[in-house]
Amino acid sequence: MTEPTSKRGLQTRIVHPEDALTPGFASFSTPVTRASTVVFPDLATMRALDWRNDAQWRYGLHATPTSITLAQRLAALEGGKHALLQSSGLSAISNVYFGIVKAGDDVLMPDNAYSPNREFGDWLARDFGITARYYDPLIGAGIADLIRPNTRLIWVEAPGSVTMEVPDVPAITAAARARNVVTAIDNTFSAGLAFRPFEHGVDISVQALTKYQSGGSDVLMGATITVDVELHLKLKRARMHMGIGVSVDDCSLVLRSLPSMKARFEAHDRSALALAQWLRTRPEIAAVLHPALPDCPGHASFKRDFSGAGGLFSVVFDARYSATQIDAFVEALELFAIGWSWGGSHSLAMPYDIASMRTASQWPHRGTLVRLYIGLEDEADLRLDIERAMTSALA
Repeated sequence: MTEPTSKRGLQTRIVHPEDALTPGFASFSTPVTRASTVVFPDLATMRALDWRNDAQWRYGLHATPTSITLAQRLAALEGGKHALLQSSGLSAISNVYFGIVKAGDDVLMPDNAYSPNREFGDWLARDFGITARYYDPLIGAGIADLIRPNTRLIWVEAPGSVTMEVPDVPAITAAARARNVVTAIDNTFSAGLAFRPFEHGVDISVQALTKYQSGGSDVLMGATITVDVELHLKLKRARMHMGIGVSVDDCSLVLRSLPSMKARFEAHDRSALALAQWLRTRPEIAAVLHPALPDCPGHASFKRDFSGAGGLFSVVFDARYSATQIDAFVEALELFAIGWSWGGSHSLAMPYDIASMRTASQWPHRGTLVRLYIGLEDEADLRLDIERAMTSALA
């Protein structure tokens, strides 16, 4: 016979509260379900659990109703069927490696890949017995000539998040599928909104939810999204073994931001394109690398496959300006903070030495590259800020 709750000790009643959500309560927000331990009604239920079933709760590290809700929405947003949340974008990248490749396998990576991805591949090659090779991001169908019998994974970045080359994704994935090679794309640039990877033959989409999905520059999270269930289970098994989990409080922040993501992305896109077009007229600038502009490498692929570009693009300054002068320009900006990442409300600027970052393709520009992220400030104010910083640092 169950003891009346009123007779239980105070500490017991604190641990086992009587209150519960009002039946029938509903709101627009997803409840935040915090849990490390998941409890079961009986042993039979616990023993019947199947780790392959995403809808079954086993342990808080793997899933709660809050995190599963976010995963399901991300998969639907990108046209996938399965999603796994990760603790960061780089964690999502590492999950792909450990889920797909083993010692003796070969990986192909674009020469414009996200630097931590390059470093991760080089680390696995140095210490874990894989090979990591780099290819020209504009290689297209020519990648077929690089595929070896032991090639297991081909990375794509569309476009490169610093140098902005847009690859011919369908040509690369067709060559990979013909040889039974898995393709993974870093699709963070488009946030799953402006490029639909699974419609172009990609097997795995990686997202850094730190960016537009969060929108507040205050969350670290990533995701791997797939269509094929067996591929999903490989990634899920690797994630379990590595003990990767996410905060449900962070999940709630991303869930709160998702409904406004498309509107924010389009606002970033409008301002960024307007500033990119203006910067093309400036004598200080040798090249503007914005995928929507006709002279950006791979623009034809962008025009065919993408519906927008968001807030990120790069400019190459005229070679007459030294790297020291370009640093002074970046530091003279008032509305652009100095920092990596993007996707939030605030504009960012960061200089790069591109020639030192490439091994498989030649960088054609001599001047210093600065990547700009255009936030949600007034475009006219950003333009004045850039103009003032140029006058101050480059005169």
